[in-house]
Amino acid sequence: MMASEGPALSLTEWVVLGLLAEAPSHGFALAKTLSRVTPLGQVWTVPRPLVYRAIGRLEEQGLIAEAGDEPGDPGPRRMVYEVTARGRKAAAQWRGEPVRHLREVRSALLAKVLLRQRAGEPLAPLVSEQRAVFAPLLERLSEQFGDAGVERVVAAWRYESSLAVARVLDHLEGLDKA
Repeated sequence: MMASEGPALSLTEWVVLGLLAEAPSHGFALAKTLSRVTPLGQVWTVPRPLVYRAIGRLEEQGLIAEAGDEPGDPGPRRMVYEVTARGRKAAAQWRGEPVRHLREVRSALLAKVLLRQRAGEPLAPLVSEQRAVFAPLLERLSEQFGDAGVERVVAAWRYESSLAVARVLDHLEGLDKA
């Protein structure tokens, strides 16, 4: 099952699933991990109510299950969730799939990169697949940039953005060697 063929999840749901694939956790801890002050939260900030909504949806789909509870500090007991075998497989496949659009680099691709790093997975396979997906688009944008018939401001923005993405991919590729 490829993630793109598997469950139709939002980016928030995929990120929560990815975190639960690392270790069992409760919603409050997941929300802290996705707050603005963390590296992952700087890429994809998720308010606590949306974390709990994602947990409910993941549980409905059989991707996570209750694993017990623990005392709140302070507060009521907190339900701990763990990823199911199906959820672990889906999360691993999603982390390895390239994004399809340049606009998804800032959110989905960076989230996948950070989750892969947290899981100790190399970035090179994802970067290589991402380059293959973007190669035709980068070529097309380069051609449009030189085309006088295309709106110059929009063409310049899209072309320069694509070059920035290519440089980011170069940087990510080098992180495995560091």
